[in-house]
Order: sequence, then C-alpha cells, then structure tokens
Amino acid sequence: MSEAGECMGAVLVVDDDPVARRLIRATLAPVGFEVIEAGDGEQALAVLRDRLPDLVLMDVSMPVMDGFSACAELRKLPGGKRVPLVMITGLDDVQSIERAFEVGATDFITKPINWPILAHRVRYMLRASTAINQIEQNHRRLSNAQRIGDMGDWGWDVRHDRVVPSEQAWHILGRDATPGWLTSDGCLASVHPEDKDRVYRACQHALATGEAFAIEHRIVQAGGATRHVHQQVEVLEHDESGRAVILAGAIQDITVRRVAEERIRQLAYYDALTGLPNRLLFTEHLNRAITDAQRHGRHVAIMFLDLDQFKRVNDTLGHVAGDELLKVVGTRLANSIRGHDSISRAHSESSGSSIARLGGDEFIVMLTDLHSASDAVAGAHRLIAALESPVTVQCTELYVGASIGIAMYPHDGTDIDTLLMNADTAMYRAKDAGRGGVLFYDRSMNARALERLVMESRLRQALEHGEFVLHYQPRISLATGRIVGAEALIRWRHPERGLVLPDEFISLAEETSLIIPIGEWAIAETCRQIAAWRAAGLNPGSVAVNLAATHLREQSLPALVMRLLQEHRLPRGSLDIEVTESVFLADPDLSMDIARQLSACGVGL
Repeated sequence: MSEAGECMGAVLVVDDDPVARRLIRATLAPVGFEVIEAGDGEQALAVLRDRLPDLVLMDVSMPVMDGFSACAELRKLPGGKRVPLVMITGLDDVQSIERAFEVGATDFITKPINWPILAHRVRYMLRASTAINQIEQNHRRLSNAQRIGDMGDWGWDVRHDRVVPSEQAWHILGRDATPGWLTSDGCLASVHPEDKDRVYRACQHALATGEAFAIEHRIVQAGGATRHVHQQVEVLEHDESGRAVILAGAIQDITVRRVAEERIRQLAYYDALTGLPNRLLFTEHLNRAITDAQRHGRHVAIMFLDLDQFKRVNDTLGHVAGDELLKVVGTRLANSIRGHDSISRAHSESSGSSIARLGGDEFIVMLTDLHSASDAVAGAHRLIAALESPVTVQCTELYVGASIGIAMYPHDGTDIDTLLMNADTAMYRAKDAGRGGVLFYDRSMNARALERLVMESRLRQALEHGEFVLHYQPRISLATGRIVGAEALIRWRHPERGLVLPDEFISLAEETSLIIPIGEWAIAETCRQIAAWRAAGLNPGSVAVNLAATHLREQSLPALVMRLLQEHRLPRGSLDIEVTESVFLADPDLSMDIARQLSACGVGL
C-alpha cells in the first residue's frame, strides 16, 4: 500500500519462474500495488476472464502458452484492449520486439530487470494508460454529443494546407472520410456557390488578423443536398508576423432550425392563402420606401383594392370557391405590376414596390419611384385590367372587378398609419361611386368615412335598444279579396332621422356580421305578432320573413325557429322564410339539410 494507505492499482504478474514473480511482488507491493500471480499464459487468461487488472507484466517465454499468444487472447476479451500489457523478455532481437507490438503489447522490459526503476516504470505506465483511457472516453462522449447535436469539429494546418475534419464533420459535409484530410480548396468546394466568396473572405481575414469569427452559410453535399451550417472558428497559433498558422473550428448543421425559422417567418409575414406578404411585412416595406422617398424627394403611391361583388361569390358558390378566386386574383395583381417593380413574394424581400393581402377580398399595393400622380393612375389601371378576363372556378366563369383608392406620399400623409387610412377611405368612396372605379384620396372623404363609422356604431345600438320595427305588407287573394298572408318588412326607427328604410343599412349590416342577429330578431318578432293576431281572433295566414342568404347556412336556425313556434303555440304553415335561390349553390348539402329541418317544422321556404 502507499503511504496514504491507498491501493496504487492491481498488477497481474505472469511468469513461469516463481523467483521472478516473488522479486516483482517484493518490489511493487511495498509501494502500494496489489500483485496477482499466474504461472503461464492459460492461468493468466483464467484470471483475466474473472477480473481485469490495471496492468499486466508478462514474460514472453513460458510453457503451455507463451506471452505472445496470451497477449493476443487478452486483447480479444471484453475490455481487454484497454489494459496496458508490458512484455518481459530476455530476447533483445528486433523481430521479437516487433512481434510483441503486433500482438498488442503496450511496452516491453528486457532482462535482467532494473529493480530500482521497475515501480517507477509501472507507475508511469498506469498514469499513461489512465490518461489514454480518459482521452478515449472523452472522445466517445464528444463524438456522441456531436452526433446528437449534429455538430463536428476540424483543425487546419495552414503551413501544410491540411484540414482534418472529425467523423461527424465528414458526415455533415456529406463527404467520404477515406482520405482523412482535405485541402482548404477542397473544403471551400463544399460551400454553396452563392456563399463561397463570403466564406473565403472571412477565412482570409482570420488568417491575416488572427481574429476568430462565426459565420452561417450553406454547403452542397456530395449527393447534391443543400444544408445550412454554422461555423465557429478560432485561431490557435500564429507565426512570427502574427499571421494565423493553426486554426480550429466547430461546424453545426442548423438546417432543421433554419427550416423552422423560415416556417415561422412565413406564418408571421405571409398570407397563408395567396402566398403574398401580409400587412406586417407590407408596413415594413412601406416604412423603408417612405424613408427612401424622403431622402430622394420622390413619391410613393398606396392603393387599397377591394374586389367588387366578392361577397356574392362566397354566398353563392361557397368559401372554397372564394378562396380559389382570391389565389388567382393575387397572382394576377402581382404579375400586373410593371416589370421593373420588385414584387414581394415568398422568395423576394425587396424594399421596392410590393403587393399584400390584408384579409378577405382586400389587397394593398405600393408603387415607388413615382414622378407624378399619373404614374399611380397607370398602375391602378393595370391592376383593374388584370381582372377583366374571366376566372374559372368550379367550372363556373366569374367576372370580378375591383375598386381602388389611392393615397400619395407625401401629399396625403407622411406616416404609415395616415397613408393606409386615407387609401382605405378613398377605396370605400370609389365603391360607393360605382364598381370598377379609381379615386384619389381627398380630405372631404373623411367626413363620409366618419359618417359610415357612426352608422355602424348606431346600428349595433339599434339592435340593443330595440329600435327596429316590422311593417307587414298583406297578401290578398284576387279571387276572394281576402287577406291570405303577409310579408314582414324591416324598418329602423332612428331616434334622430326618423324611419330609415332597409336600403340604407342592410348592406352595412351584412358587412359587419350584424345581419344574423337582426334576422333572428325579425323571426322572433314575426312569431310574436302572429300569436298576438291569433289571440285577437284574426287569421293572418302565413307571414314571410326575408333572411340574408348566409342565414340559411346557420346550423342553429332550425332549432331557433322550432323553439319560437312552440313558445308562441303557432300551427304549421304560420311562418314562411324567404331567401334567394342562389343560396343553395354555396353549400348545397348544408342548405338543403337546414331547409328540410325547417320544412319538418311546418315552415314554408
């Protein structure tokens, strides 16, 4: 044992000479080594199969099994390759020494043994073995970590122009590791052509200055696949002039991360339906365009474009058809911009002119580098002309036009919010003036826009405060002159304007989705009135209520009607619901199912 009482390690001594074994024990045991003895190669293997020592001292010349054979068998045992084995030989010929190393010996000691230095020799061998095992273990851990993290490393000897990649680095490069090393040109050959100059300049700068650097670029693997990598490069050694001569780098495959980032970016900046930029990306482009226009004294045109009669397509053919139409429209509008304008699509991020979809059937276009308003008019006419030819959707030819409102920088605003608001205002005025129109923003339009906003707010209040009323227009039989039914006509009893006809508020109600609750109110009020007439001894016949086309696709409608009929104890045939026939084109299965449910309740359609 050592002075500290700790075992220095277990040493297996294999020698057919018991005197030699005792001498070795007498030398090693007092300094803390545990000594295990074996008289020949077979006895040694029996010990080794049961327990692996920290070191083996083995004589070459032994009966039964010599040291060469025993060494070879040791290396075949599990873990046997890690045990240092020192051959003890009286043979000093080169051939015997070479054979010892061939079968796996770590070192050799010639007889006669120098006993005073034997213990020191054993200690050194154990320290070296421990260090080697730790290095191998660390190498395995590093290799596993690099494999899991898709990361490799490399070293570059600049003097000899030799780059030595790790196993995982070879894998990332998609190259055959057989050569063991590459030249710098060979490494650069793996870099994507579009990134090659940037990577070359970064390396040259590091060589000249000795500065570390990090860079992301693409590589092209031997099979043709393109991967994204991140490289972190350090300078380990300089020459007398300060120029780098030894560099080391870590390379990581970040393709999965980049694909995920691009997907997130697509979701954040692009419209999922048309692939066009969304409002967020458009405003970023607009901000850069305004800055550039201010610097160079140029004009920028902002155009709000809204499709004419798009709601009718949705109501008659359904939302799937509407989506198909929007895709075609988006492509046509983008292609219609003049050739030297740079359209922002999924593959382009220019700060020049761009087109974006805001949502629904609204698009916004920015034209830059304009000299006058006439340039904007020409661009608007190209947009409208792009929509003149019919679009075939679900075997149906559709003709769609557009209304466009234009705001000019700097005349109509010098900030993004003002320009967008004024272009939007101009677009609504263009729609009011007639389909397919183009109007520039005028300050007087703000009053109309404010009026529309107030009207929308008052419309919501009207529903909450019970300001709607129904007037009933009787249906009279020409044969008998008697009333056989009636039609409920909605009116708005405005607290300031008096009685307002539906032409002034129904379209706005449809745009703001208030049409559904207004329709439900009309059904409930009609049922209440029918019940009141019947209680007074009157027979009004069937009373019809007009509903928006979208209402017949509300799955809750049959349940509402049935509840109201039961609540007011109305007989079958008391209520009719009127909708346009085109409603059955949008979603025929759903509409027919709801129609059948209503018919089962005794409601005419």
